[in-house]
Amino acid sequence: MTVSLLTLDVRPILRNGGEPFPEIMKAVAKLESGQGLRLLATFKPVPLFSVMQKKGYAHCEKELGKGDWEIVFKPEGAAAPEPAAAVARPGQDDASGWPAPSHSLDNRGMMPPEPMVITLETLENMTPGEVLEGLYDRDPLLLYPELQTRGHQAHCEKTGASEYRVLIRCGSAS
Repeated sequence: MTVSLLTLDVRPILRNGGEPFPEIMKAVAKLESGQGLRLLATFKPVPLFSVMQKKGYAHCEKELGKGDWEIVFKPEGAAAPEPAAAVARPGQDDASGWPAPSHSLDNRGMMPPEPMVITLETLENMTPGEVLEGLYDRDPLLLYPELQTRGHQAHCEKTGASEYRVLIRCGSAS
């Protein structure tokens, strides 16, 4: 059975330092029953794979050259129910009761996926309960599902026009 595909090219957004996740989710929301998504990106968006899998999509990827990737998401049946969010978004949890950050990262000025990779590598060397403070120049939306998968909690504060402070409490699954 051939699946019709909606094509979304987020390479211009990424090259301009933007965050394509909201556009990707808007495109997914517009998909008709049985329709898939063809995504063009400047890197292999590995964290997006688990987000889309939870929404009921399988994927296949192909490197196009010069760092560009084509990822095709096809429906694999009914979407799995959304799990209870372990990641706090602004306004849901003020991170009160957490210890002061023991580690700090300034991930501003980096291109995706570098900030996420550095953050996850840092968390691997932390002990449960420790808090990491990360500074980002965009809300790291693809980071949150990865944190949840690894048992960490997060709280994000928008501190400026394009500045975000994310506190991450290391969980026991690291």
